[in-house]
Amino acid sequence: MVVFGRLADMFGRRSMYLWGLATYTGASLLLGFSPDEWYVVGLRVVQAAGGAMLLTNSAALLTDAFPRRHLGRGMGVYIASFSVAQLVGPTLGGFLTHRFGWQWVFWYNVPVGLICLAWGWVTLRRTEGSARDRGIDLPGNLLVLVSLGGLLFGLSQAGDRGWTDPVVLGGVVVFAGLVPVFVRVERRSRHPVVDVGLFADRVFGLNLLASFLSTVARMAVVLLIALFYQAVHGEDPVSAGLKVLPLSVAMMIASVCAGPLHARLDARTVGLLGNVTGTVGLVVLLSCISADVGYVPICAGMVLVGVGAGMFLPATATALLDELPAHRVGIVNAMRLMVQNAGVVVSTALALSLVTGPLPASLRPEVFAGTLSRVSPADVGHLVTGYRLTLGVLTAVSLLAVLASFGGRRKAGGEDLRSQPETLASTPG
Repeated sequence: MVVFGRLADMFGRRSMYLWGLATYTGASLLLGFSPDEWYVVGLRVVQAAGGAMLLTNSAALLTDAFPRRHLGRGMGVYIASFSVAQLVGPTLGGFLTHRFGWQWVFWYNVPVGLICLAWGWVTLRRTEGSARDRGIDLPGNLLVLVSLGGLLFGLSQAGDRGWTDPVVLGGVVVFAGLVPVFVRVERRSRHPVVDVGLFADRVFGLNLLASFLSTVARMAVVLLIALFYQAVHGEDPVSAGLKVLPLSVAMMIASVCAGPLHARLDARTVGLLGNVTGTVGLVVLLSCISADVGYVPICAGMVLVGVGAGMFLPATATALLDELPAHRVGIVNAMRLMVQNAGVVVSTALALSLVTGPLPASLRPEVFAGTLSRVSPADVGHLVTGYRLTLGVLTAVSLLAVLASFGGRRKAGGEDLRSQPETLASTPG
């Protein structure tokens, strides 16, 4: 993502976005003809590259298209579209697979992609890249790939292997060891892949930290509640999935409705209110979780978490991107997405390892495989203990996100990043 964000700043976001659409659509077409699983794996990598081109440029294109006073509304609709996709995607995918075969899960993307490609070609405004700052930081890109790749792979194994497993610890050690090397390389680079000087701005750094912490605190909630209804109440995956729909619906509605708040409050204040709301939702879930809890308090907690996320995500995206000079928007948006994706991995690994900690070791593989059905009465108490511990930790992380959001508000009359000089990482030397 960081690479494509940098390339978009250099050569223009419209071109990179359309190339991403074409790559994703072409890979989807070929995936349906895959003769074996290795072709699927390889083409999914190509498809992921196309998706990275799309994601790193979507919010950046909105920043170009919307005037500053309306950017919050545009971001709200953009974030809401992800909630719609979460609601429609699994149902549509299941229907297509059952009725026509697995190939149509990929082939469905082809007509949609072609329509979007034609629409984007006609409607997207042409933007010029930064001619004065064209260059690829190969050492920096390699360090990002190795350090983040190692960290995310290690964390993705934590739920299954445990936090003390050599693979998990190795990923963390590789990341920690390469970070200072990366910072040193980027400070000396004429064309840094990440402008580390941006982190000298307290507001920017705290908002990026709040984005990470908020993602860690909220992203595992859907998984946790669905697993709760499967394991404790013995419900099938479809029924458990329906139980968590209120969170996505609340997030979708809040993303759209929070837009008008940006006209009265600055984006960072809206983000702070969203983090507070989400924290209250986690407190509700923590206080009510038990083996015999009814659905109403669980639903209320999920709705508050969804509303908080729906307010926070577009507000933070607006706050991070709105005050940037045009030639930095792509790379900063890529950094934002990279941080959020890391938060998703950490959230899932942390939640699964904590919630399964009190369970017998023989049951944990079923949790990680998603095949755990109703547990025995003797194990229900252990599972509830794990849920209380997990929700308590997520609530604490959410409180830290609130503090980061509170500290990340820019004082009235303070300089934003557009009015500040280029940082050391952006200048030769």
